Amino acid sequence: MIEVVAAAKLNLALEITGRRSDGYHELVSVMQSLDLCDHVRLSDAPVLELSVDGDELRGVPREGPRNLAFAAAQALAGAVGNAEPGAHIELEKRIPAGMGLGGGSADAAAVLRGLNQVWRLGLSDEQLCEIGARVGSDVPACVLGGAVSVTGRGETVEPLPDCLPLAITLFAPDIEVEDKTRRMYAQITTADFTDGHKSHVLAETIRRGLPLASTDLVNAFDPHLRSVNAVVAGAMALCRDAGLGLFACGSGPGFFSPTPFEALPPMLARELERDWGVRAIPCRTLPRAEALGMREV
Repeated sequence: MIEVVAAAKLNLALEITGRRSDGYHELVSVMQSLDLCDHVRLSDAPVLELSVDGDELRGVPREGPRNLAFAAAQALAGAVGNAEPGAHIELEKRIPAGMGLGGGSADAAAVLRGLNQVWRLGLSDEQLCEIGARVGSDVPACVLGGAVSVTGRGETVEPLPDCLPLAITLFAPDIEVEDKTRRMYAQITTADFTDGHKSHVLAETIRRGLPLASTDLVNAFDPHLRSVNAVVAGAMALCRDAGLGLFACGSGPGFFSPTPFEALPPMLARELERDWGVRAIPCRTLPRAEALGMREV
């Protein structure tokens, strides 16, 4: 059996430059792995099997191709012509689902990397990214891990050097948003389109080994995040009243501040959970080598 790290992703920058003819939006983004991780364990089995456990189970499909980890195994088997694939996939969920943190994509990427070893396929990262793009837009970025520059609808990824360490605080509302991705993208208008300049500047900042600042961060969904739910709006107002800069996690409804947890104003985390049901989660950026961790167990 092998255990593979499946690290949450954070969009440090996410800009939308237009709408594509296939209905997707054209993105320019910088994604970064976090130390908030699921764990994926893979072992031999006569057929494809999936089991799901852990602290963050709400909203996580428990079986079949609705679960991206299972879908990734099927996609990998299909790509290499394996008509009767077998493996037991065990997910330990620690990444809150549906928050814009890419937990499902991280699990899918971990399955691709792990089964590449278990099935002794010898596929390159580029090949795994191509297969991952068929499973989900964020999967290629999670295959490479660490800091990556992303364009297209997410299928074109370029690894960046590890960024200087950054401590942040995630805020996870205790809500489920039905059809969240479609609803959030439906709010995007041409007024939200940009030329991707801030994302390119951020990528260059990372390449040059410079520290990241809150002014480097951007997300096209920031103006729309409060419309998701009254809980999100109330919690964000409380955070902003406390002087925090806030940015959407992906398309939300999770959000984050480039403020370390220990530097939050006194009582803020307690008030958020008590009054709004929003958890404050301390996180840090994860170097690529740690984000791609894999070991025998």
